[in-house]
Amino acid sequence: MASLWRRAGRTALDLFYPPLCIICREPVGDPNGLCPSCWSTLHFLEGAACGICGLPFEVDPGGEMLCAACLAHPPAFDRARAILRYDDASKGPVLALKHADRLDLVPAFGRWLDRVGRDLLAHSDVIVPVPLHRLRLWTRRYNQSAEIARALGRACGKTVDPLLLSRRRATPSQGKMPSAAARRTNVRGAFAVPAERARDVSGRRILLVDDVMTTGATADACAKAFKRAGADKVFVLALARVVRA
Repeated sequence: MASLWRRAGRTALDLFYPPLCIICREPVGDPNGLCPSCWSTLHFLEGAACGICGLPFEVDPGGEMLCAACLAHPPAFDRARAILRYDDASKGPVLALKHADRLDLVPAFGRWLDRVGRDLLAHSDVIVPVPLHRLRLWTRRYNQSAEIARALGRACGKTVDPLLLSRRRATPSQGKMPSAAARRTNVRGAFAVPAERARDVSGRRILLVDDVMTTGATADACAKAFKRAGADKVFVLALARVVRA
């Protein structure tokens, strides 16, 4: 009976507020969905990928393989996956959430993370967003990674703990760094598990959620902080990632 009432309410609401594409605002059939045109422009990451960082391979090598970067410098996190290729098509909605208060995008992003990350979620105990420094949080007013982490938690029923990791020093934007080495240096030692929360990390499997993964430097720094506090595993789930040859 409750489901019938919910469907009736949804139908009535759609009459007055027809669902719109979350990107172009054209009418669509389902709330928080995409129109066919916008869907076709997005590049969802599927198929063969690095067994650690999730970098997609142009050719399926057969079996689980690692990319050259992970072979040369194994990251502290155990496995990472992303939904979208970060390109001209995905950059708009990702940056709209980050800088333009487009919180209406969050429910769809949370559902996408739930679908793509189910294998990681099945092996995780708690979801933690990449934290912002308090000064940046004050200017931006919300943490976009925390918002999509909460949406993911609602979709999958997992606990979300945004206070399990802190950013203890303000760092320049990673986007301003000229190289992967500079990115690693920029965030080295920037994250820590608060001393009073160490017992909540020890022996647990953490799923770290971020909006964009570029070189993996931020995720690696976060994973190192969790591992120092005794975490058993650290997985990473990102909305989008930069794909380089």
